[in-house]
Amino acid sequence: MSCVLGVTGSDLKKRITRIMAGTTIRKFDLRREFLLAAATIVLVTAPVTVGVMHADGRQQQTGAKETGIQGIWQGTFHVPNGGQLRSVVKISGTAPDDLTVVMYSIDQGGQPISASSAGFEDGTFKFAIQSIEVSYEGKLSSDGDSISGTWKQGPGALPLVLERATPETEWTIPAAPPKIPAMSADADPSFEVATIKPSKPGVPGKVITMRGTRFIAMNATLADLIAVAYSVQQSQVMGGPKWLSFDKFDIDGEPDAPGAPNHQQEATMVGKLLADRFQLKFHRETKNMSAYVLTVAKNGPKMQKDDSNGVPTLYFPQLGIFFVRDASMDEVAQVIQLTVFDRPVVNETELEGKWDFILKWTPDESQFSGLGMKVPPPSDAADAPPPLFTAIQEQIGLKLEGGKAAVPVLVIDHVEPPSPN
Repeated sequence: MSCVLGVTGSDLKKRITRIMAGTTIRKFDLRREFLLAAATIVLVTAPVTVGVMHADGRQQQTGAKETGIQGIWQGTFHVPNGGQLRSVVKISGTAPDDLTVVMYSIDQGGQPISASSAGFEDGTFKFAIQSIEVSYEGKLSSDGDSISGTWKQGPGALPLVLERATPETEWTIPAAPPKIPAMSADADPSFEVATIKPSKPGVPGKVITMRGTRFIAMNATLADLIAVAYSVQQSQVMGGPKWLSFDKFDIDGEPDAPGAPNHQQEATMVGKLLADRFQLKFHRETKNMSAYVLTVAKNGPKMQKDDSNGVPTLYFPQLGIFFVRDASMDEVAQVIQLTVFDRPVVNETELEGKWDFILKWTPDESQFSGLGMKVPPPSDAADAPPPLFTAIQEQIGLKLEGGKAAVPVLVIDHVEPPSPN
């Protein structure tokens, strides 16, 4: 109250004099009425305007929570055999199309797999992982806490609901295994220890691989092992007893040199194992025989040149999809002949260097027999990939034709059943 007079800016004595003298208040003219009305409007609308601005700010903040896609999401696959696989998806970056997505499969080692593309627009989130032929598309819920969508891998599809994780609910991602250094490039390794056992009857499939520093083979015939050791197709192995192509073995071996061997060092170890434990002896010849010849198509290659000088990566995420990174045409031909066909593949492309590509086709019953796998019947879907010979020409600009070619062969001179462990 003591500040009221100061606020008015009036002289108290003059005010009292005017009141006692009955002085009349000055009349409002049109200008004063306009000023009064304007002041009234300002006084009334200013608080409302400020309130609306604050409300918009709060709404924008709320909207960011409801529609923001960045963060950690997690969900569980319910696979057809009754099992469950937990997955974590980490999203960062800027929507709609500058997002970085990394996926972790918790129950399959939890190693990071980066998406090759990702986007978020109009409430729809999608990403793809080209290397394993995966795509996901889902709709963000109105509260921004879940994404309901479909996970597709090849021809299969599964529903997957991702929930926004909090520090309290976030799953623990397994630590990455220690990286094994490469074996010295000048190493000439042998198996320090190797066990060879007959395979269990009735077990499907076939595996020949390196797991870290361990060589693992399951359901492998001696002909399979010769093919690995000397980069030949089974039809290039001549002579020898019948059991060479029928008796199956499981092998577990550790090299005598530290580090993870490269492809040639792996082949060297297997070749020494065959000579030591199977007493394998052979000589080389050249024979004119049925083969597939790989050449460049009329319009030239459609593959991407790779100058990274990295480790060659060639694998099949599923039958009918061939993923290749940093591989030569000789390596491409070798893998195709060892996995897809029952006859040699001769590289006559004359293409130098390393290449990247993904080849997709619909396999038929004549392919992949060497892996011990049954090819499913061809799909009649309109978007099904073409047959292999068409796909090679259309997708990567090469041509594969059957015919006769001069092919190196191994002629078996002597072989025995494996010696005891």
